[in-house]
Formats: sequence, C-alpha cells, structure tokens
Amino acid sequence: MKRSIAIIGAGLGGLMLARVLHVHGIAATIYEAEASANARAQGGMLDIHENNGQRALKAAGLFDRFLEIVHPGGQATRVLDSQGRVLYEQPDDGTGGRPEVPRGELRRILLESLPAGMVRWGHKVIAVSPLSGGRHVLSFANGATVMTDLLVGADGAWSKVRPLLSDAKPAYVGTAFVETYLFDCDAHHKASAQAVGEGAMFALAPGKGIVAHREPGGVLHTYVQLKQPQDWIDGIDPSNPAAVLATVANAFDGWAPELTALITGGETAPVFRPIHALPVEHKWSRRPGVTLLGDAAHLMIPSGEGANLAMFDGAELAMALAAHSGDMEAALLAYETTLFTRSACEAAAAKEVLDACLGGNSPRSLVDFFMSWQP
Repeated sequence: MKRSIAIIGAGLGGLMLARVLHVHGIAATIYEAEASANARAQGGMLDIHENNGQRALKAAGLFDRFLEIVHPGGQATRVLDSQGRVLYEQPDDGTGGRPEVPRGELRRILLESLPAGMVRWGHKVIAVSPLSGGRHVLSFANGATVMTDLLVGADGAWSKVRPLLSDAKPAYVGTAFVETYLFDCDAHHKASAQAVGEGAMFALAPGKGIVAHREPGGVLHTYVQLKQPQDWIDGIDPSNPAAVLATVANAFDGWAPELTALITGGETAPVFRPIHALPVEHKWSRRPGVTLLGDAAHLMIPSGEGANLAMFDGAELAMALAAHSGDMEAALLAYETTLFTRSACEAAAAKEVLDACLGGNSPRSLVDFFMSWQP
C-alpha cells in the first residue's frame, strides 16, 4: 500500500530526504513556511565532508553537480593570535576532503533536482495532531490541513514536530556568535583580506574569537565568538545594530586593527546568534509514523558538521525506507538506531571543538587540534 510522506522544512536535510526518496521512486511532499526559495539569504560557506555530506550527495546522484560549485582555495586554514601573527597555516592543495561551497548554491542544486510541486511553499505548521495507526494531521497558518502516514520533522532548532517525540528543548550553551560582512575586500579592506587569506581564519583568545571566511566575489564573512552568560545575552538589543557592534568591538580592545576591522567595518547589520543545543545524547522512544532529522533531531554547537549531518540523515532515512518498503516502522527503527549513536558522537566532538577555540589554552589548543589531523 502506498503511504504518504510529509517532510516539514525545505532545508538541506529535508531536501536531501526528498531527493533520495525520489531516486528510489518514493513520493513525498515538503511543506515549508517560507514563501519561496528566495525568501531569504541562505548563509555562508559550507565545508562538505567525505564521510557524510559527500556520501549523501552521491546517494542523491548529485555529486558531479556539487563539484561544479566548489570554491577553489576554500579549504585553506590559518590560526592567528590577537595581534595577527600566524600560528598555523594549511593551504588548500585540493586534497583536504572538505571542499567549500556556498550554502545557497547547494540548496539550489537540491531544489532543482526535485519534481515541480514537490515543495509546498508558504505552509507554516501551527499544529500537529496524532491520529490512530501512526498517522498525523497537520494544520498550517494558511488554513490548509493535511493528513500523512509518515511525518518527518526536518524543521530545525525550534521544531514543531519534536514535541511529539521528546520533551527536550534547546538550551543556551554560554556562547554567542555575531555575523558581519565586508564586500569587495581586496579593493576596500586589503589588510583584513590579507589577514583572512584564501579560506578560513581563526583569530582566538580564551573566551573570544574572530573567525572569518573568504567567500566568492570578494566577500569576507565574519563570525565573532564570545563566551558570555545569559544575562549578557538578555541585555543585547538585536534591533540596535550600532549598539551590538559597539558592545562586540569593546571585547577586542587592543587587538590588531586588521582583525577588529572585520567587526567595525561591517557593511551589513550584524546578525546576533546566541548558540543553543540539545543534550549531547538526545534520543527518543520509537513512536509510530514520525521521526526527526538534522537540527530537529540533534541541534549541536556549530562545528562544521551540522549541514553534513542533516544531509546524511536525510539520505540514510530515505535509503532505510527504500530497503524496508513493506515495513515503515522497521525502517524508522533502523534509521534511528544509527542516528542516535552518530549524533551523540558528533555533538560531543562539537563541544571539544568549541573548547579548543575558546578555552583557557586558546589559540594554542586549536593549533594542536589542527596539527592532530596532519599525517
């Protein structure tokens, strides 16, 4: 019997799930709150890893398309101290196994690989109600309702589907990021562009850091990192860009000007992101007809794995459903069994990465971390 599949969220994980299902001849529908594919910007660069993200793209039949959007030189990495001195540098020789691509371009490839109408835009979930037999009915802000045999929450950190399975809620981890952008950097921000280099730059000290990526088109995308308590977060007014920048810049008084200019020279309103995470070993008991993937399942500290894991989750779930076509619950059990182990391992590793960046031995701890990867 053909079963209906509803995927909530048209992020990378939900799109990957839909694509790999389509490859296996299984129909699904994605419901997305945003009005269109271009309703908002899609963020910066993603390093796509051989062991998960690239495997998902191969399962989706999109690996060659992925190679077409790789940003040359994007895997270059350097670590600086607060005065701009280079402590570690690794050029991009094409063998790093983690090529960088723009998130928006990767999402475009996935969207273009799906049949027309597979994504229903402008469908914001406002309620999910369980029915008998593992089915669920979805209610949307536009007044529509849909009943589905399988409900997949691919709807991110503040998932509307997660409460069906788990009482866990994301908690502030004690670190906030602030994003800024500089444009046409080689002409107008030469010192900062030289400090960042061709790929990723980490300028760090205990409790704080300035991390930046060079993106296509001469863009420098900066992620300022600050360890601060909840009351500091509560005192920030994100609607006042000038005040946010001033507060953030004060934390880096005395740092090299080519580094602080990545904050003070920002050409867009700063984006303030308090970092939240689910418990490291987040899991749930099997409940018929519903599951999660990506941040909805395992929101963790940013470490370069989030997008990779979301896509891998989507591919793994699709392949489990294809392999157990006559037994959906067996498919979900197989998927979740490996998901929980994989997620817990990566979430624990993400905490270690953050400590290497902002812990008491930073930046030397991050240099040691990168050195441990060397042959």
